[in-house]
Amino acid sequence: MRILVTGGAGFIGSHLCERLLRDGHEVVAMDNFLTGHPRNLRVLEHYGAAFRFVQADVTKDLPLEGPVDRIYNFASPASPIDYVQLPFETLYAGSDATRLALQRAERDGARFLQASTSEVYGDPLIHPQVESYWGNVNPIGPRSVYDEAKRYAEALIMAFHRYRRVETRIVRIFNTYGPRMRAEDGRVMPAFCSQALRGEPLTVFGDGSQTRSFCYCTDLVDGIVRLMESDLTEPCNIGNPHEMTMLQLAQYINEFTGNKAGIIHKPLPPDDPTQRRPNIGRAQAELGWSPQVDFATGVERTVSYFRDFLFSGIDVKSSSIL
Repeated sequence: MRILVTGGAGFIGSHLCERLLRDGHEVVAMDNFLTGHPRNLRVLEHYGAAFRFVQADVTKDLPLEGPVDRIYNFASPASPIDYVQLPFETLYAGSDATRLALQRAERDGARFLQASTSEVYGDPLIHPQVESYWGNVNPIGPRSVYDEAKRYAEALIMAFHRYRRVETRIVRIFNTYGPRMRAEDGRVMPAFCSQALRGEPLTVFGDGSQTRSFCYCTDLVDGIVRLMESDLTEPCNIGNPHEMTMLQLAQYINEFTGNKAGIIHKPLPPDDPTQRRPNIGRAQAELGWSPQVDFATGVERTVSYFRDFLFSGIDVKSSSIL
């Protein structure tokens, strides 16, 4: 198939492109490098004519000739720092870019998959989070530019599905980690890895009792591809239900890297979710999917990437890690 991946130079987008190319498809990645980076595309260049990159702002246009069979919409800033520095770009990615991609899918008769997020659940009042839960989101808080953009995108997608008969899929992505993350993007895994490798104390917000559940990037991508090719039109959680506190994660990373600098605590940011763990029953039943990469292996690969990134300059190794 001919497949368009918006946000293809990003962390997850580049891994998705790599998986699709390995599966034998023709892939066009589209990105404006707002939060993605050209280095994430280097491994994709090895696929020759099967891979093409188009630099574009997909909130304004999708400049690609010829029809596509699938559209994976991954164009959006996706970290706490981005929400503060790029609020309008985040909102426009959820609204304008999603609308343009859906219109392109309608025109081409393509199937469309949206990268949504566990952030649609906000600071959840039920645990673990199941897809039928409507969420507990502050619509005017500092995180709202991301949370509400994704919630709006889901509503727009279902309207295109119901009233314009576009084939749509929605994946709600939980915390994901692995190589190609931005070292300073504000998410906890790259922050802890970078601080530990520099010999700095790890910054834990609040008392560290808040929880997250971490899924390795290749497991996530496998679930996404399965969802796209399934008949499931309702939102589907993809994530690893192995839950830990931020204090436990910090202690693990310090021990793994041999960092003796310890931990410091800072005030908890506004609207930071206190707990986050996916119920993956739908993915298991409908997609036959469960995470396969254990946490220790995933951390080893991630720390290795950041060690190369931090101490070998930005020209990190470009070989595949799948």
